Amino acid sequence: MQPTVFGDVDNSSHLAQVEIFGPVLCLERFHGEEEAVALANDSSYGLGGLVFTRDLSRAHRVAAALDTGYVGINGFPPMPPNAPFGGVKASGFGREGGEAGLAEYLRIKNVYIVVEPT
Repeated sequence: MQPTVFGDVDNSSHLAQVEIFGPVLCLERFHGEEEAVALANDSSYGLGGLVFTRDLSRAHRVAAALDTGYVGINGFPPMPPNAPFGGVKASGFGREGGEAGLAEYLRIKNVYIVVEPT
């Protein structure tokens, strides 16, 4: 499939609400940072998001507000093996990579012994 860009997509449309794995981009209009975050979070999916800005404070603020498992700033850098990766909502659960990925295979239990019973 050739890379495809859909412009002026309505956020309630099927195209905007499904998780497409392919060279497809949907463009939606927004007015301001708050509306952009609301549109991005208005989905049953949350694998990843991208933020393009020159404002580092805005990048951190929007990244924190996005309900996704991954956020790239100004592009999608290569994922090092020690970086945790995974989605939220219907995009999956758990993490791969790094300590967080190893923790998926562990079951932690706390055992506490009272030395002198009351």
